[in-house]
Amino acid sequence: MKEELDPAVEQPKKNADYGASSITALEGLEAVRKRPGMYIGSTDTKGLHHLVWEVVDNSIDEHLAGHCSHIWVTIHPDNSITVKDDGRGIPTDMHPKLKKSALEVVMTVLHAGGKFDKDSYKVSGGLHGVGVSCVNALSVSLRAEVHRDGKVYEQEYMRGKPQYEVREIGKTDDRGTKVTFLPDPEIFETAEYKFDVLAHRLRELSFLNKGLHLNLIDEREKENGGFKNEHFHSEGGLQEFVLWIDEAKTKLIEKPIYITANEENVDVEVALMYNTSYSDNVISFVNNISTRDGGTHVSGFRRAITREFKKYGDDNGLFKKINFAISGEDFMEGLTAVVSVKVPEPQFKGQTKGELGNSEVLGIVSRCVGDALKIFLEENPPQAKRIVEKVVLAATARNAARKAREMVQRKGALTGGGLPGKLADCASRNPDESEIFLVEGDSAGGTAKQGRDRHTQAILPLRGKILNVEKALEHKIYENEEIKNMFTALGVSVAENDEGHRVLMTDKLRYHKIVIMCDADIDGSHITTLILTFFFRYMRELVDKGHVYIAQPPLYLVKKGKNQRYCWNEKDRKAATIEFSGGKENDDSVKVQRYKGLGEMNAEQLWETTMDPNTRILKQVTVDDAAEADRMFAMLMGDEVPPRRAFIEANAKYARIDA
Repeated sequence: MKEELDPAVEQPKKNADYGASSITALEGLEAVRKRPGMYIGSTDTKGLHHLVWEVVDNSIDEHLAGHCSHIWVTIHPDNSITVKDDGRGIPTDMHPKLKKSALEVVMTVLHAGGKFDKDSYKVSGGLHGVGVSCVNALSVSLRAEVHRDGKVYEQEYMRGKPQYEVREIGKTDDRGTKVTFLPDPEIFETAEYKFDVLAHRLRELSFLNKGLHLNLIDEREKENGGFKNEHFHSEGGLQEFVLWIDEAKTKLIEKPIYITANEENVDVEVALMYNTSYSDNVISFVNNISTRDGGTHVSGFRRAITREFKKYGDDNGLFKKINFAISGEDFMEGLTAVVSVKVPEPQFKGQTKGELGNSEVLGIVSRCVGDALKIFLEENPPQAKRIVEKVVLAATARNAARKAREMVQRKGALTGGGLPGKLADCASRNPDESEIFLVEGDSAGGTAKQGRDRHTQAILPLRGKILNVEKALEHKIYENEEIKNMFTALGVSVAENDEGHRVLMTDKLRYHKIVIMCDADIDGSHITTLILTFFFRYMRELVDKGHVYIAQPPLYLVKKGKNQRYCWNEKDRKAATIEFSGGKENDDSVKVQRYKGLGEMNAEQLWETTMDPNTRILKQVTVDDAAEADRMFAMLMGDEVPPRRAFIEANAKYARIDA
């Protein structure tokens, strides 16, 4: 922190106006361009999209303060972004300490903004972030336009440096802030914004901020006579959020249990729904920031759920039929919940804000949720009974699963005691350099065994389609031969912690790259989805740690004479055909082989296209949006047909159909 900026940290003034004096500057921008990963997490596509969230968060803060109802996000043809809102507009008058426009302070000084002044913003998601100044530092160009007090002001910047003083350029009856920026290609590995990534987050924000209108426009793509666009708006908030997540699941209760409360200046908002599935999904937020690792607010929520439902079941004799203990895990099965808290001064663990650390929030959430659940259980006995009956079923299934695990673990099937006979292991015992290919079918598995690097690459053939874990009780999973083989080959096992939660033991993981390698056809895609469903539901830790990948075998081999080229998509195939034919798109002398299965390649071809670390393409499996992932797996692999049909109809134009 720069010593000369310390005097700018002032005590809040009661009823202070939101002006330049509200902008508190904490430190400069010197290190942002040198170490961007420290400020935005990474310089890959995630970091690129993080720039948008930093700007949008400022507009959201205006909404939370009661001054903004509309936000527009526009992707321009050059992949620059404009974020516009109808809030109060960033102050443009002179900062009392720094003797420059408050707009310039906000745009050029790290950790500077009205959110540090509690008279301007009660809560904010940005106290742990770096704000729009970081976006400015990491952009080739940025233009800020402010509509405020009947006037229009602007300032432009190049890689964070102002090109001129803030100036007045016109009159207006509107108000708000408009920021347009172009990310710096010298900083980011990719410059292309993804419509779906932006849409998912804006949809999430619409649920978290009921009444707010969010608009996404993509000027790169035409649709229905105009630009591709989507509008997000929710009047039901979190209640609509859980219904959206559970769209493809069968409801156990009539409508979501909705809870709102305030205690010690902490706003608590919770919506929860029980369904007939075998998994739980608790999504949490603090000041609109996703806390994917949970924290004290989630711990308080889980404590209240377990305490109140257990008491209700005990008081009504609903647990008499079982002769083993109910655990906290049993109360979570089939539960979908969104837990959102607004905390004036959040304390996060780590730069990525993944986990809330405020200890007082645990008790606040536990009390607020517990009090509301007591009322619900008293007023809705039929629904309460259905939930507790689901808990009993979950406990019974968990007990059966434990016995099944113990049985197969005694035989070594989940503990690596005796590797599966189908596994062609690698010579290395160093997990960091070892990788295992989960290959569709014995035939392709045999080819892969011949073509692999025996020192670092192991091959495990999988016979046919594995069990669909989305529709199976847990104990059935441990009876499935292919799944047992995966547990054994990977060297991971399953245990229960003191609270009865299932824990994946990964300390003996034998490979740090797990590669799913299936045919490039519809059946191969189905098998890949089945395997991914299994990893998401039962080996999520391996996905979160970045160990799971999907191989990308080529779709075509284009040949003419001695020239040949592997192509991974239709665009590459056309380019190769035109090049080999001297400019013709269709030329009979150019032969195109369409690979429908891995078995169509010999060992050498499979190695050089799909397995050789120097030439292959692997896609790493990540979960950026847990709610969207849960919803997608439930829709694709669950029992409900209408949502799946709607999804297929909406996306059919993107599908590649094999003859």
